[in-house]
Amino acid sequence: MKATQVLLTLLCVVLLSSCAQTRQARSVEKTGFLGDYSMLREGGKGEALLVYRNPKVNWTSYSKVMVEPVTVWLGKDSQLLDVSPEDRLRMANDLWSKLIEVLRKDYEIVHHPGPRTLRIQAAITEAEESSMVLDTVSSVVPQMRVMSEAKYLVTGTAGFVGKASAEAKITDAQTGELLLAGVDRRAGSKNVRGALNSWNDVEEVHAYWAYQVGYRLCELRGMTLDCIPPEKAMKK
Repeated sequence: MKATQVLLTLLCVVLLSSCAQTRQARSVEKTGFLGDYSMLREGGKGEALLVYRNPKVNWTSYSKVMVEPVTVWLGKDSQLLDVSPEDRLRMANDLWSKLIEVLRKDYEIVHHPGPRTLRIQAAITEAEESSMVLDTVSSVVPQMRVMSEAKYLVTGTAGFVGKASAEAKITDAQTGELLLAGVDRRAGSKNVRGALNSWNDVEEVHAYWAYQVGYRLCELRGMTLDCIPPEKAMKK
C-alpha cells in the first residue's frame, strides 16, 4: 500500500508541476567546432557563456535565414560517444526544428545562400540524459534536493539532471563574414515534469537556445519592444 501511495504521489507531482526550467552552467569546454576562439568574450546576463558579436553589422538588412542541419560534434573523450546514433540524430533534428520554428516568425526560411541571408551553423557538443528515477526522487524528497542543489552551487548544474552544450555561429550567407558566435552549456533544474522522458531536460535546453537566438536577433534589429526573452517565451 505504501509503495502505491508513493507512486501516486509522484505521478500527481509530475502532472501538476510547473513548466520545466533550465539553468546555465558555470563554464563550458571548447571543442573545436568554431575553430578560432580568440574573438570570444565572457557572456553577460542573458547571453551564452562565451560570445562574439561583430560590431559593424547592419542587422536590419537581413530578411532571410538559412539554418544548416545541426551536427553532433564528437571529440575523443566526448560523453556523446556513449549515446546511440539514433538518439544523437534525434537530438540534432530536435534543435534544428526548434530553431526553424522560432526563426520563421521573423525571417523567410531558405535553403540556399543568397543576398540578405543569415547562415546559422550549430553543433551539439555535449548531451547527457537525466537519471529519471533519481531526478524524480531528488525533486520530491527534501534531503535529496538539498544534495542536488549543493552540487549546483559548485558546478552550476544540479545532480541527476540532463545537460547539454553547444557551439554556434551566424555568418553572412554570401560573404561568409562572421556576424555572431556563441558557446553555451545548460542543464535541467529540479523539476519533475520530464520524469517520464530522460531526454526532456536536453530538449528544454534546445528550446531555450532557439528562443535565445530569436530574442538576440530581435534585439539586434532594434525591435526591443517586440522581443520576448527565452524565459518568458518558454512559459507560453
